[in-house]
Amino acid sequence: MKKFFKVFLLLLVGVLIGGTLVFLYIKSRPIVTIYEVVAPSINDLDKTTVATGKIEPRDEILIKPQISGIIDEVYKEAGQKVKKGEVIAKVKVIPELGQLNAAESRIRIAQINATQADTDFNRVKKLYGDQLVSKEEYEKSEVNLKQSKEELQAAQDALEIIKEGITKNSASFSSTMIRSTIDGLILDVPVKAGNSVIMSNTFNDGTTIANVANMNDLIFRGNIDETEVGRIHESMPVKLTIGALQNYSFDAILEYISPKGVEENGANQFEIKAAISVPDSVVIRSGYSANAEIVLARALNVLTVPEGVIEFSGDSTFIYVMTDSVPQQQFNRVPVTIGMSDGINIEVKDGINATDKVRGAEKG
Repeated sequence: MKKFFKVFLLLLVGVLIGGTLVFLYIKSRPIVTIYEVVAPSINDLDKTTVATGKIEPRDEILIKPQISGIIDEVYKEAGQKVKKGEVIAKVKVIPELGQLNAAESRIRIAQINATQADTDFNRVKKLYGDQLVSKEEYEKSEVNLKQSKEELQAAQDALEIIKEGITKNSASFSSTMIRSTIDGLILDVPVKAGNSVIMSNTFNDGTTIANVANMNDLIFRGNIDETEVGRIHESMPVKLTIGALQNYSFDAILEYISPKGVEENGANQFEIKAAISVPDSVVIRSGYSANAEIVLARALNVLTVPEGVIEFSGDSTFIYVMTDSVPQQQFNRVPVTIGMSDGINIEVKDGINATDKVRGAEKG
């Protein structure tokens, strides 16, 4: 029994020593790293920048009243089309008490003068018929009567304007009827019947009755960083994508770059505008958020590799080109000359050709 136990211990020690030797041998062997192999390809590269902004009509008009008062009726609402001269709302004038009293007093005086002039004219007319006064006296009396009637009419018109904002004789030109000044779409009607409105003057911008815009002429308005503004110019093509219309992209032409930057979040931003071409089948609403992609540089039909395979060392760049794959991968470090990058692929101008195989990422 003791002999058997000794043999078992010897075998156990032998197994442990053998396992340790095998483990140490495996650990001492060099680890072979396997890399993905990438083939260069011929591609077109575009270096782009993206400006964020919104879609808006080129012409958006704020319709304001020519008189102050209270909104009596609103005839249109947001979303409706309107023609130039079409009535949007009606303003009821609230007369100022002092002006009203003065206008009523003027009518009473004009009425007295007109009555007296009529009496005088009838008297002179009778005397002229009896040939007791000259024709000159008769004509003066007639002119005086006409003037007094005209003054009475002017006083009555003045009272009507103070009370109603219009006169019966000029109702077609009423300033109480708020009309659109352009053909377009009503974007907003911020007032309701009963709201007070103020006319535009030197000290006040006036109350906006409606926003009207021509939605057939839209522009993109956005901002671009100062690091890229020097690389763009008017008339450059722009590709627009609108968040609310994810299945569409629109062509546009850059038509304006602000000469002055504005600081936003610690960076200088320059405003840009681009005219949009919109198909008739697509409806775009004012205020849609959009991104404008502008091509800053383009390289056509060039040899490219993924940017991740490039090794940067100071001012030099290198690529590892495969020289053998059996029994294991072998690569040669080759200096290359690179060109434009689009952020994913990069142009290789010199150092490799399209038939080479280059080292990519390490396989897991």
